[in-house]
Parts: sequence; structure tokens; C-alpha cells
Amino acid sequence: MGVYVNKTVSQAVLALGANLRLRGNSPEVTLRNALDTLSEYGVLIRAVSRFFETPCFPAGAGPDYVNAAALVETHGQPDDLLAILHRVEHAFGRERKQRWGMRTLDLDLICWGEHVLPNVAVHEEWRHLSAEKQGQIAPSELILPHPRLQDRAFVLVPMADVAPDWRHPLTGLTVREMIARLPASDVAAVTPL
Repeated sequence: MGVYVNKTVSQAVLALGANLRLRGNSPEVTLRNALDTLSEYGVLIRAVSRFFETPCFPAGAGPDYVNAAALVETHGQPDDLLAILHRVEHAFGRERKQRWGMRTLDLDLICWGEHVLPNVAVHEEWRHLSAEKQGQIAPSELILPHPRLQDRAFVLVPMADVAPDWRHPLTGLTVREMIARLPASDVAAVTPL
């Protein structure tokens, strides 16, 4: 059974990343331009984190990334916001050729308030998926909160700037608590620009 999400204004957190230049612009400029474009689509940007340099994931797959997070408000369903994110990525040259690779722009929907989508069982399956399988397969439906959120300093450290007290609806951990459980070297590798 899925969780019903109504059509009222909802808060969400987005993760933004880029590690390739686009039209002569640095990844940092691309992220700022992408935030402006999201606003043009009616996504209200409530807060934006600092911009961080982060090692490319997986290691050796390309240049380092610029990452950030944004707290946003929007109308509609999570799938509506995801469709907007995909349109903006496409407008900024994103091509979905490989699972984890170099990107001109990556926009991820990290959480939609306290909602779990599509349901707890599917979320648990993806959250506990082995690292090997994570690199091989992608979900066919939107899973929220992002199933690997708790493993990624490059998402959590920027998210702490905009939603430090957000609590994972299944683990009960706040963003700050999830960061504290990560290896210190992972957290230290996420450096403000």
C-alpha cells in the first residue's frame, strides 16, 4: 500500500550536483542556473545550502563534483516534481547513458516531507540493496526518501544546511545523526567552495 500525498503545498529536499562544464560554465554556475530554472517551473526555493566540492562517486569515474541541496515547496505529487527535475536536467544537457557517471546536471528528489513511497516494503528492499546491485539496477518507480540517503556524505552534508532536523521516517534518524554515523573521512571530503 502506498502513502497518499495530497495536492496541497508540500516541502521537499533536492540534491543538486554537476561535474562537467556546460556551455563554457563551471558546474557551480550550472547549479545556480538550474535553481533559477526550477523557479520558472513554479518550484519555490525556500533555502539553498552552501556549494561543496566532493569526490566523484564512484571514485575515479570523472572530475570532482559540485554538490548542494535545496529546500523547496511545490504543488502536486512527488512524481510531478520529479518530472520537472527531469525536464530541467534535459535542458542542461543531461543524458542518461550510465547509472553513475559524469554529468552536466543531476537533480535528485531526496525526500517529500515525512512520506515513504511507494511503500515501506519496497523502500526497505532498496535501502538494503547491496552496493554491487546498486550500480547495476535502477528502480522503476520513485522511492522516497532516497534509499541511499543515509550512506552519502555528498547529500547529507549539504542537506544539513537546509534541513538539519529532518528525521528519516523509517530509521528515525535526523540528518545530523546520519552524518555522525558516516566515516569521518567521507564527511571531511565534502568541502565548502
